[in-house]
Amino acid sequence: MPTFDEYIDRVSEAVTVGTRRVYGTYWKRVRDVWGSRRLNEPSPLEIGQLAERMKEQLVVRRNSRGGRTAAEHLISSLRCLYSYAVADGLIAEAGNPAKRVPKPRRLASTRRALSERQLASINEVAATTGNDPDLDTLLLRLHIETACRRGGGLALRGADLDTEQCMVQLHEKGGTVRWQPISPTLAGRLAELAEDRGGGDPSDKLLRYRTGKPITSRRYDHLWQRLGRHLPWVAAQQISTHWLRHTTLTWVERKFGYAVARAYAGHNGRSDAGTTSTYVRADAYEVARALMALTGEPHPLLST
Repeated sequence: MPTFDEYIDRVSEAVTVGTRRVYGTYWKRVRDVWGSRRLNEPSPLEIGQLAERMKEQLVVRRNSRGGRTAAEHLISSLRCLYSYAVADGLIAEAGNPAKRVPKPRRLASTRRALSERQLASINEVAATTGNDPDLDTLLLRLHIETACRRGGGLALRGADLDTEQCMVQLHEKGGTVRWQPISPTLAGRLAELAEDRGGGDPSDKLLRYRTGKPITSRRYDHLWQRLGRHLPWVAAQQISTHWLRHTTLTWVERKFGYAVARAYAGHNGRSDAGTTSTYVRADAYEVARALMALTGEPHPLLST
């Protein structure tokens, strides 16, 4: 039976980059506390106690929610670890201790749709401050038009841009892939950025600094920190890129209904709306129609 130190190394090599980024902090904590212990030693009670200690030791920040997220992620990280142990035949499914520890009840999200005035203020500050306004305004427009997650923007490659049909292929969490309509203006700006800043190979990342180096998640962090310095309400409410997704999808749902909003979001419908969602589905043409109303630009998919 391997120790936590040994097995965490193995599992870290098997999971995706995103999973490793989310769970890495919690696996490090498990190493610190139980590194030399065998996987089959901790009990559900000990896992629950460790989760409570994490909640108590959490650094209180403006967006803290009582340590619930930290406790939830700790339990999830251990469930991930033990799921591999079960698959490897090290532990029986019935003997999985992490599965018998309930996660804290998740509170409702504090995110909401931004108003037109707030959205205009964010775009104005992004366009008039910082060391690369062209990149920052392009990032904001990409997320407003597509309602994609931050990971979707970071994963964009040259091969994911179709300037003729004005679409981008989004690679997002859970390994989902979809083609999303974008406006001709955004398609043109993305193509210009790729041409001006390198990334001529179709497999190269599309969003780049002036130096030609691909952007990382730090660009998003620095952008919202700067917006928060100029717009105090951005910092006070901890507004981030995901608020743009809420804003666009709320607008689409109000104007075009739930089915189109679900397709716009890239939701697959397996668990978000019950059986009815199997029959009520929108296609790329309906998404393009909603985009036309949002941007005021015609789209090639709907040209006659």
